[in-house]
Amino acid sequence: MKSQNIFSKIPKNLKCEIFELLINDDTVTIERIISKGQQSSSWYDQKKNEWVIVLKGEAILTFENQTSVQLKEGDFINIPAHSKHRVSWSEPENETIWLAVHY
Repeated sequence: MKSQNIFSKIPKNLKCEIFELLINDDTVTIERIISKGQQSSSWYDQKKNEWVIVLKGEAILTFENQTSVQLKEGDFINIPAHSKHRVSWSEPENETIWLAVHY
């Protein structure tokens, strides 16, 4: 086994959000997401619940009912399955690093 660092191998030029699969099996998926000024172009409507934490940076999630949640470093949220949401803002000057657990 080899350890990895969640903050390593971050591209210098982020033209789009990066979704990196870390773990995937029948019950859970864990991914690292890296944003830098991006916004979602469409609504996410996921089949599984999603627990997400911002490890670095800052972003705003907006839900279909127009509720917005600002997430800063260390903030996390549990999003029930089929709760349509999108990233409406992410920090443009620095990377926002998310850890998402789909279960």
